[in-house]
Amino acid sequence: MTITYPRLNRDGAEPLWMQLMRALRAEIESGELGPDQPLPSEAELSDMFSVSRTVVREALRELVQQRLIYKIKGRGAFVAARKTELRFVGSTSGSADDLRESGRRVTTQTIHQSLGQADEREAALLRIPRGEEVVRLRRLRCVDGQPWLLVDTALPARLVPGLERAVLENQSLYDVLRRRYGIEPAAADRWIEAVFPEPEDAALLEVSTSTPLLGIESVAWLDDNTRFEAYYALHRSDQTRFYVGIR
Repeated sequence: MTITYPRLNRDGAEPLWMQLMRALRAEIESGELGPDQPLPSEAELSDMFSVSRTVVREALRELVQQRLIYKIKGRGAFVAARKTELRFVGSTSGSADDLRESGRRVTTQTIHQSLGQADEREAALLRIPRGEEVVRLRRLRCVDGQPWLLVDTALPARLVPGLERAVLENQSLYDVLRRRYGIEPAAADRWIEAVFPEPEDAALLEVSTSTPLLGIESVAWLDDNTRFEAYYALHRSDQTRFYVGIR
């Protein structure tokens, strides 16, 4: 496929490197240049646009800063895969809701589902006595066929009777809680940290144990301040970035 680039305006006020950066960015954002596709070399771009290599390097440097391309030493510049922007970290929605709204194909596998007694951490997060019955879930979410997140969830069993037997495959947990138990989240607190996965978790997420992941701990509650959910999720940081709006 041959891409036709616009001519640069040498009489305009906008610097040549910025015009070149905008021309390349337009091709990336339009999909003409796809993920991991190589860009023309610095020499080729210099000849194509009749500009110096200094201009080319400045344009490419800006595209790297915008996370639109990445460079491999000795091989050149390549189009970066676009990360899906998730807003749920700053809202009471679930990640599945966020992903479906973006048009992605979301599947969820239930790895573990059982009743148990709240341990010290679960009791503290849910503000229930240690040893109270909780429903524990371990679920793996894939997006467009690729593992994205692994989440361990605990919910007070008295609020969700029978959830340990419910069919949760390929369903949003929050949808199930709304439909089956009338649970509507009012607020949530979330803590984010960078972590390395344990071998079992890394295998499920199809990454190495040296791959940095985003660990998110969350607790959510109802209008009456009853805490109904606590979870810890491991997100693949190469696939997502989180948006938090401050107003």
